[in-house]
Amino acid sequence: MGGNQLISILGDHSAANAEPGAYYFAYGSNMNLEQIRSRCSRPEVVSVARLADFRLGFYGHSAIWDGALETVEPAPGSHVWGVLYRLSHRDWESLDDQQDARMDGSGQYFHSPATVTDREGREHQVRLYRKDAQGEPRDPSQEYLEHIVRGATENGLPPDYIEALRNRPATKASYPVPKGSRFDPAKSAANSCNDCSSGV
Repeated sequence: MGGNQLISILGDHSAANAEPGAYYFAYGSNMNLEQIRSRCSRPEVVSVARLADFRLGFYGHSAIWDGALETVEPAPGSHVWGVLYRLSHRDWESLDDQQDARMDGSGQYFHSPATVTDREGREHQVRLYRKDAQGEPRDPSQEYLEHIVRGATENGLPPDYIEALRNRPATKASYPVPKGSRFDPAKSAANSCNDCSSGV
């Protein structure tokens, strides 16, 4: 049997040729390995990757972290670094619950297709979460920003990008955070709402 026939039967599982939408680009709190592993059964780290012509912004308010949550917004010439994961269909469903992303568009986040480039220069078709209703920019809590930075550091994002994250404006939470059980998928899903989503 020829190589092409075998690929057509078994599927090509290489990162460069994966099914569009099978890859998730995390640019915020889901870069944190402890968090993503609590939300997904087998999240596979594929690569560090770069999203061009977008910037990181913080909007809204999370009761869990007492501060704003992250999103990406168009910004020609800017870029956002993050982590490329391979996820199963079940893991996508779990994350949708966590992020309050709903098929009817009524949730706080929505799926957005994008193209990211890894450190080897390979492009990947991905999905990411973006906030729908943004309102005015607000600061995240210091604790939440540290949580994001921890994930960026764990995955080896570029040092200058990590330093820029550390230097973003943030406000100390007014109560112990994260509020409630840490990374409890059942509680987070039950508490999903426009004010309490737990970040991407």
